[in-house]
Amino acid sequence: MKTLFKILATALFIISGFTGCKSTDAQSDEIATVDVTKSYPQKELILQDFLDVEYIPLETSDEFITSAYVQAVSKEIILVRNINQAGAGNIFVFDRKGKGLKKINRRGQGAEEYMHITGLVALDEDDNEIFVNTSIIRKMMGYDLLGNFKRSMLYTESKDMLPQSIMIYNPIYSFDRNHLIVQDCVSGRDCYGPKIKDLNPRNIFLIISKQDGSVIKEIQIPFEKKVFQGLIAENGGVLGMLSNPGLIPYRDGWILTEASADTIYSYSPDHKLQPLIVRTPSVQDMDPEIFLYPGVITDRYYFLQTIKKEHDPTELQSNLLTTDLVYDRKEKNAFEYIVYNNDFTTKRAIANLVHKQPILTVINSDEIAFAEQIEAFELVEAYEKGQLKGKLKEIAATLNEESNSVIMLAKYKK
Repeated sequence: MKTLFKILATALFIISGFTGCKSTDAQSDEIATVDVTKSYPQKELILQDFLDVEYIPLETSDEFITSAYVQAVSKEIILVRNINQAGAGNIFVFDRKGKGLKKINRRGQGAEEYMHITGLVALDEDDNEIFVNTSIIRKMMGYDLLGNFKRSMLYTESKDMLPQSIMIYNPIYSFDRNHLIVQDCVSGRDCYGPKIKDLNPRNIFLIISKQDGSVIKEIQIPFEKKVFQGLIAENGGVLGMLSNPGLIPYRDGWILTEASADTIYSYSPDHKLQPLIVRTPSVQDMDPEIFLYPGVITDRYYFLQTIKKEHDPTELQSNLLTTDLVYDRKEKNAFEYIVYNNDFTTKRAIANLVHKQPILTVINSDEIAFAEQIEAFELVEAYEKGQLKGKLKEIAATLNEESNSVIMLAKYKK
């Protein structure tokens, strides 16, 4: 049966490659293959060599004071909220020059309010709406950019759920004018029966209605069996759990990563599933398992992270062992990497380009690869030490330690 499944999965893989969406500069028919067990040499990269950089100082005023956890960036606005303050409820809207436009706070327990904010706030730039996800009450709230309530949507239970299972949507994004795309981030993590073998095999990527939250489509990712994504201690507790998002933007579509599958897919707005990255060996054959997750994607580089189901002894918290990799499409090989920001005269590394929220937010839109929040006090200190140059130096000269953060947008070269 296992051999038969792999044959069928390979057939689906090949068919998907021929029926997927049309190639572009950033999305060719080439499929990257990464061996997650290998040790790779290190490559040093300069950010400005492969991406253009724009710095946006956020206006600081009594109303607009924020630690600037970037939620979304459109052609006209930047959406941020406060770091580690999901329960505070503040959502800030700035224009693309950093001018404060609106502070929204609809936190509360009323019918038109959210109790807290789970993950990123989703932005629908076509209809100027935002969607706030509150997993505690399994509900999503829609507002306009002035904070006016428009609708609420309850989670819809999956027909494949085990009796003791729950659903948590995280992340959520605007898919089109009528739908959201969401990840059920619980399935395969702690959504299992009395024994690990009872893992719930349900689909984790859903297209849902923006009007009532009903599930319009379940996106099927082929895999042999569900793999538990946590590390269990001898006393039955969890020592570590995957936290990387399996759903991230990718130009006008999405990248979908199901930890139990060996292929990472792109998913287009017309619902075409196309292989993007294949990992070897199969996660189904590993003990302990090593998972692979993508992050920032450029024309040349795929930034990736492996997560081994072993506890990292250097971490005080319950974290799993990780390795940051970049697949170079020109050299057709993977490397460990360090990316430096050339606007610092000292070697300042960019936070890893896969899963480093809230410092870094993967955008992967037609314009922007990622956004990074740089603290004002860090820039003030670097300016005083003569460690900055160019536009970043000019901006730092206008800041003080109490200023709002500066948002760095890393954009695809034209």
